[in-house]
Amino acid sequence: MPEVMIEIGDRQFEVACNAGEEDYLHAAARMLDEEAAVLAGQIGRVPEARMLLMAGLMLADKTSALQDKLQAVEERLARTEAELDQLRNAPAPEPARVEVPVVPQSVTETLAEIAARTEALAETVDGTRAG
Repeated sequence: MPEVMIEIGDRQFEVACNAGEEDYLHAAARMLDEEAAVLAGQIGRVPEARMLLMAGLMLADKTSALQDKLQAVEERLARTEAELDQLRNAPAPEPARVEVPVVPQSVTETLAEIAARTEALAETVDGTRAG
């Protein structure tokens, strides 16, 4: 089992860990050291045990807040996935009925009459020009 030296609050600690976990241990030690640095900046030098306890509690508080956020996001994701499944499994909507306005018969007849008169007038004009 590897022995790893970590530094927290300007103090050295030798810690054992499983093989392959050294990087994780160093990352965790850096997080704890950051919290210890905040404490040292706020209240100065404190006994080792108290510093570790307070830094650990600060990390636990942050972890708890992150767990709450994670749970809220997971619940929101579950609701969204359920809604998506419901939409995917819903029957296709009925086709929309579109009504197209119909030109009244009287308008069609009037346009046909105007067209016929226009053609007759055009023939008259063409006959007048030719003659």
